[in-house]
Amino acid sequence: MASSHGGEIVNRTTQETRQEKRREKGLLVGAGLEDYGESGDVPALDELAELAATAGVTVIGRFWQRRAKPDAALYVGKGKVEEIASAAREEGADVVLFDNELSPRQVRNLEKEIGCKVIDRSEIILDIFATHAQTLAARLQVELAQLRYTLPRLKRMWTHLDRVTGQGGVGSRGPGEKQIETDRRLIDRRLQQLEREIEEIKQRRERQVKTRDEELTVALVGYTNAGKSTLMNRLTGAGVLQADMLFATLDTKTSDFELPNGKRVLLSDTVGFIDKLPHHLVASFHATLEEVRQARLLLHVVDASHPAAEGQIETVHRVLHDELEVDEAEEVIVLNKIDLATEPAALALLRERHPDSIAVSAVTGEGMDELIARIQQFDERSRETLTLMLDAADGKTLAELARLGDILETHYEGDKVRVAVNLPKEVTPHFRRFALTS
Repeated sequence: MASSHGGEIVNRTTQETRQEKRREKGLLVGAGLEDYGESGDVPALDELAELAATAGVTVIGRFWQRRAKPDAALYVGKGKVEEIASAAREEGADVVLFDNELSPRQVRNLEKEIGCKVIDRSEIILDIFATHAQTLAARLQVELAQLRYTLPRLKRMWTHLDRVTGQGGVGSRGPGEKQIETDRRLIDRRLQQLEREIEEIKQRRERQVKTRDEELTVALVGYTNAGKSTLMNRLTGAGVLQADMLFATLDTKTSDFELPNGKRVLLSDTVGFIDKLPHHLVASFHATLEEVRQARLLLHVVDASHPAAEGQIETVHRVLHDELEVDEAEEVIVLNKIDLATEPAALALLRERHPDSIAVSAVTGEGMDELIARIQQFDERSRETLTLMLDAADGKTLAELARLGDILETHYEGDKVRVAVNLPKEVTPHFRRFALTS
């Protein structure tokens, strides 16, 4: 979040976010077609509760309204807002979290009616990302996403600053259009700088990924907290951070391991996805997700113990195909955490819906042999053996073959050399002109 004071942008950096972090008390609000009656149990808000806990908020109440479409002014109805405002006063709530993206107008109206800070799902996800960003690349990408979120909300944030500092009177309009326009220009300038820096990171990563053409590149993808990092450690012993919390991993980490046939695998652990992931956040993290876009095989890790596992699979597919345009890589669904699955029928249904999936436990090691065998099968299917006839003096082509594939046999015949080589199928067209016909 950013605001402006005295012509200077005050941006919520990662360090500031950590300093400000305390256990705030919050209310959760959502709306949809589900009808939960008066029980107070609202499963649809369970994930928002996890996000709140990760962001350091103690949830003190949940509110749900059954409605077909949101109210243009308040998202939920006037009566429900009055109910939320009453609970906020009685319980001493610091913040109200909505399980949807709100417009600047809706946030402004809600804060006026409820009398405390209102944050939507996108803003809380951005706050978590800011807290967990460790590397320069992650921090730049988070800041880019934050500023893209901030730009259309400048007037609301100035009004909120006036209210918090006591500078604004009843009906205050905030700082005026001139100051807001100054802020907008400053943010635009910073956005352009961030985009340039991130593009440089993206190009550098593209070059790094392209140097791995001869390698078997595999990327772990999946819903947040599905156990990707634990699986990474099980396969490679890389020692990456494992934590039972949302978005523990923001930076792509790559390590290697060897298949039984001696083939080296480069395995990348990537940021997890989540339902209603802000578009500008995915767009900002394209540089970090370059390994996913270039991987030859995707291991789609699923928390098989989660009651919403099927919906999480659909969310990941939507992000991969619609946001990242990843359509060509082969995918293996890995049903993880089977050691925690307490409903055998639910696990059996998942396996029935995804018959080519592999059930594993990254913690206990169960199913890992089958997973490794599947990766090796993919590698063998994706390679082709060619017999080539080259000029013996063509050292450049021979060196390229050795770099890209495995030389199986070499026979010199005068000024020619016959070479049997096993290559990835994507590079074989380049060498087919040298192939001997049988």
